[in-house]
Amino acid sequence: MRRIALFLVLLTILTPVFAQDNQSKGFDLGIVLGTDLLPDPKDTTIPPAMDSWTKVGFRPEVAFGKLAVGLDLTFRFKFASGSTTSFEIYEPDWIPQPGKTTILDVYLPKLLYVRYGFQGIDPFYFKAGSISDFNLGNGLIMDNYSNMLFLPQRRIFGMQVGVDGNLFGFPYVGIEALSGNLAKFDVIGGRVYIRPLAFMNKSLFGRLQVGAIGVYDRDPLMYADDTAYGTSFGTSSPTYVIGVDVTLPILQNPLFSLTTFAEGAMEVNKAMGAMTGVRGRLLGFISYGLQLRYLQDNFIPAYFDTNYDLYRAERFAFIRDNPAGTAYTPSWLASAGVDIFKSLINVRATVDAPFKALPSPATSNPADYPHLLGRLTLNKGLIPNFSVAARYEKYFLGKKSGNIFSDLIDPTDASIGMTVSYWAGAAVVSLDYIYSWNPTKNDFDVSSGLSIGFQL
Repeated sequence: MRRIALFLVLLTILTPVFAQDNQSKGFDLGIVLGTDLLPDPKDTTIPPAMDSWTKVGFRPEVAFGKLAVGLDLTFRFKFASGSTTSFEIYEPDWIPQPGKTTILDVYLPKLLYVRYGFQGIDPFYFKAGSISDFNLGNGLIMDNYSNMLFLPQRRIFGMQVGVDGNLFGFPYVGIEALSGNLAKFDVIGGRVYIRPLAFMNKSLFGRLQVGAIGVYDRDPLMYADDTAYGTSFGTSSPTYVIGVDVTLPILQNPLFSLTTFAEGAMEVNKAMGAMTGVRGRLLGFISYGLQLRYLQDNFIPAYFDTNYDLYRAERFAFIRDNPAGTAYTPSWLASAGVDIFKSLINVRATVDAPFKALPSPATSNPADYPHLLGRLTLNKGLIPNFSVAARYEKYFLGKKSGNIFSDLIDPTDASIGMTVSYWAGAAVVSLDYIYSWNPTKNDFDVSSGLSIGFQL
């Protein structure tokens, strides 16, 4: 009876979507059909059994100028055959799970996104929902933090907002703030910056920024007892990273740009790190970056990175058990990318490593080893009707075998993702696959989804 009532509620919610005038200005309706591989919510074993669930999704989107809003009304279900045929919905999508999710966790993510303006372009910007590029400062503390790592099993609703004093005719100050999960307020952070020489208008030193950054995770073990882990790390306690930065854009030409910067940070274990560097673009389609870093023992650079939600428990345990050391190690980071054929091909790679030999004995600090992040995007048009987005990130290069190059192709300590899409008129077929190393289980977490979408 509970399932029937829930199904009727869903029909009530979804019916108005079809009643919309999808020809009106600024309105689109996406329909998604497919399957997702998800853990069985009734299986209490760790890890739980995985099962295939059929999905039907409705994604209306409305845009007015810089403001855009999208909804994600996805209904996942399966038919179980036995002595009788039964219909089963995926309850975690609609019903809070005791001890795991609340009504906010379940229903906030139905709002796929809300966006106004763009970071770095508009004096006021706001973005909420599924976000893959949370940034603060120049990346020593938070670099491309994502709240999308648990898709398709779980969608998390986060927020990022920025206000520049230019909005009010007072260019001397600005603020950026974010939360990775508005339902939990677990990872929150912000940056306050000033332009002390803004009275010099658009001259070189008039663009100088000096900022203060802080990021706080009130529960780093939030997912430690989740089905993805299955191991207790003991008592949780808040962790944080604080820092300061100086940023000076020197050239701001569309063909050639150059920004210099420096940033310093201290983590909750009192370990400190500092870096200075440059970044920019060449000829409009080549991006580059170079950093020199100076890191105290047991400091983790980019503590809140893209895969933080996957490895937050391990990082917390390392920081908790390893106070700041006495030695400092110089290290480096280099990045390069190309964006060619009017963005049909986008390739980017980032490598960072310490200026020292591989540690012996092995350690659990990722900063002691080389690290690689590579991205490849082939947009629709390069190959007729196809697009491909692939990502490969590898931590602890050289830890397993003692050889950096042989470890490079070993998926241990790696996160691998790919999305392949095929267009046929208004329909698009997409295959998503994510393969991530889980150090707690000493095994891989695999998630996949097949979808057929229609844009009306």
